[in-house]
Amino acid sequence: MEIWINPACSKCRSALTLLDAEGADYTVRRYLEDVPDPDEIRAVLARLGLEPWDITRTQEDAAKELGLKEWPKDAANRDRWVEALAAHPKLIQRPIITAEDGTAVVGRTEEAVRDALGR
Repeated sequence: MEIWINPACSKCRSALTLLDAEGADYTVRRYLEDVPDPDEIRAVLARLGLEPWDITRTQEDAAKELGLKEWPKDAANRDRWVEALAAHPKLIQRPIITAEDGTAVVGRTEEAVRDALGR
């Protein structure tokens, strides 16, 4: 199990606390420092069953500067979104937990983190 975190994020810290309390075996990836490349983002999106715009933090300054809210959310623009996430990792929703069964969850709630633990 791997968890993508921003240490400054309270949701990430809560997820780590829960994983520790449950004795989970996991690896931490500080994705702002160890930035995922576009292929890694695509792989996580496949595991999540989501599109890049589904995990984009559109209220971040970088999102506003790029005008992401106006970008089309369709297959033709999918790579454009993925490239933006790779270039601006702060735009990636967090924490993302990759589960042992090959799936992943965005662990913003205790229920989502427990879901990942149960997979």
